[in-house]
Amino acid sequence: MIIITGAAGFIGSCLAARFNEELYYNLGLVDAFGSERKNRNYQQKKFLNVIERDEFPAWLDLQHDSIDIVYHLGARTDTTLKDKAIFDRLNLEYSKEVFTRCAEYGIPLVYASSAATYGNGAQGYEDQESGIPHLHPLNPYGESKQLFDRWVLEQKKFPPRWYGLKFFNVYGPNEYHKGRMASVIFHAFQQIQEHGKVKLFRSHKQGYKDGEQLRDFIYVKDVADVLFHLYLHTPPSGIYNLGTGQANTFLSLAHAVFSAMGKHPDIEWIDIPADIRNSYQYFTEAKMEKWRSTGYQKPFTSLEAGITDYVQQYLLPDKIW
Repeated sequence: MIIITGAAGFIGSCLAARFNEELYYNLGLVDAFGSERKNRNYQQKKFLNVIERDEFPAWLDLQHDSIDIVYHLGARTDTTLKDKAIFDRLNLEYSKEVFTRCAEYGIPLVYASSAATYGNGAQGYEDQESGIPHLHPLNPYGESKQLFDRWVLEQKKFPPRWYGLKFFNVYGPNEYHKGRMASVIFHAFQQIQEHGKVKLFRSHKQGYKDGEQLRDFIYVKDVADVLFHLYLHTPPSGIYNLGTGQANTFLSLAHAVFSAMGKHPDIEWIDIPADIRNSYQYFTEAKMEKWRSTGYQKPFTSLEAGITDYVQQYLLPDKIW
C-alpha cells in the first residue's frame, strides 16, 4: 500500500491523482476527513483505505508490513498563524512519530519541508544539509518545518531511504479550500472573475518596484511528477529543494492569468497587510543543482504554460484533478 498523508488537501490529493493516472489504486489516504469543503479532492479517487490522521500512527504499528512507502504531506500550512503550539503538535511532533515508525519498520519516507525555512533568503537558497542549522525562518510555520529538518538530520536511525522536499510556491488544481493560503494565481483568477481586475502588493522594500517581487512558482503537476519518481527510483536520501529554479515576478504572473482568461490586464496596487509585512519574502529561487545531480532530467513547466493549463482546464470549468 502507498500511504499519502494530507490526502484530502492540495498536494496530497494531486499525488493521489497522479498515482491513479498510472493505474495505481493501492492507496491509503490519511487526513482529518471532517472538513466537507475539501472532501471533493479525494472522493472521486480510487483507493484502498482512508485512515483518520489521529489514528494513523497506531494503525501503522499494526499494518506496517503492508506499506511500500509513506508520503507525509499533511501539515498545518497557515503562514499567518502565530499559535506555535498548533505547529508543534501537527507539524513537528506528529512528523516525528511518522519518521520514527518508518525508521523502525523499514518503510521509505518522503516528507514535505518548505522554502519558508529559508526566511528572508539572507543565507541563500542552497539545500546543502550542512547549512540547514543556520537558517532563520520568519514565522512559526517555517520554524516548525525547520525544526523538523534539523531533528531529522540529528537522528541515528533512518528509514531505508528518505527525502525531505523543500516545496517552493506550489500552485494548481485542488487548492480551492486553502482560503488566504491559496496561491496568488488562484486569488488572481477569483478577482478577475468577480471584479475584472487583480490586486497586487506594492513594494515596501528599496530596490523592488511594485509587482516585481520575485518567487519561484512551481506547478503542482511537476511536484506530483517528482513525488511519483521517488516511488520508482532511489536517488540518495536527503533534503532537496523542489522549485523550478527560475523566479518570476508577480506582475508577469498576473499578466499570464489575464491572458489565460482572454482578458485585458487591469491591476490595482495595495499595501502588504501589516501582519505579514515584516515576514514577506521579496525573492525566492530554488537552487536545483542537487536534485538535478540525481539524474532527474524532466523539465519543469513554465509559469505561463502552468497558469494556462490550471486556468483553462481546472478553474474555468470548476474541475479538480
